[in-house]
Amino acid sequence: MKKILILIVIATSAVFAHAQSNIRLTNYWNNTYFVNPASIDDKYLADFSMAARKQWFNFPGAPTTFFGAATLYNEDLHTQFGLRLAQDNVGYTTTTDIDFTYAYALTVAKYWKLNMGVAASYQNMSYDLSQVNFSTPDDDKIFSKLINENNFNAEVGVELTNNQWKIGASSLNLFSLFYPLNKQYANTNFVYAMYKQNSRNYINLGYGICGIQYANTYQMELNMTSYFNLPGTNAFQVGLLYRTWSEMGLMLGIDLSKNLKLSYSYDYNVGGISRSSLGTNELMITYKLDKIWKCRNCWY
Repeated sequence: MKKILILIVIATSAVFAHAQSNIRLTNYWNNTYFVNPASIDDKYLADFSMAARKQWFNFPGAPTTFFGAATLYNEDLHTQFGLRLAQDNVGYTTTTDIDFTYAYALTVAKYWKLNMGVAASYQNMSYDLSQVNFSTPDDDKIFSKLINENNFNAEVGVELTNNQWKIGASSLNLFSLFYPLNKQYANTNFVYAMYKQNSRNYINLGYGICGIQYANTYQMELNMTSYFNLPGTNAFQVGLLYRTWSEMGLMLGIDLSKNLKLSYSYDYNVGGISRSSLGTNELMITYKLDKIWKCRNCWY
């Protein structure tokens, strides 16, 4: 009987890890590169981001996520190269994802660009057996479920942008659709549209909607943000988020300097999990490197 209960716990943990294996950050509203390899920031030479997320704080074994990203844009080639690193800890399970991305920007109209991107991914799932206590530690059936796995995967995406709109779609973990060995990273698809005013008014408004599908799970996210301007910069921002399955959130952002930004988000699930959780906290810092000025028609 004890063995049966242990196997049930392992199976439940596997489902939990499977659902979380597609590492998610709320602050993708500020940088869609987190969920789409086609997202290009052509206003800067390079972009660096780091984030940490503690989901369902006070809930035993809840996910803790660390994320880092760097992109480099080549204006002459209309091309962006990027690297994403992410690690997620769920109970005694750790998933690691390393993505190398390539994106190309194509001008399709006077004010519109179509960005197309791909990514190659290395993924690892491992287990900290020191956190696992079995009454029968030599049971092969139990430990056979906890073997480290290494796999490769791929992503594709497109994004249509202008000065106010950002419309995109991406498909992550494509190999998981065809190869059983990749099933621990479920195929995930995003479709989103975002609008942001870019006027000289002191307050600009932004709106966003995103549909998400991973495995057999479907979610919808809605976002509304106010941007408070000072001369030459968006000084700070305040946003509200609603995610289906009874989750609401608050997003804050402040420009520490022209190139440095700090973002924070808080999500709270008003469903059954709220009885054991104090909500989700996420912190992100972003640094943007200005382009190098080039004199193309100089006589010297």
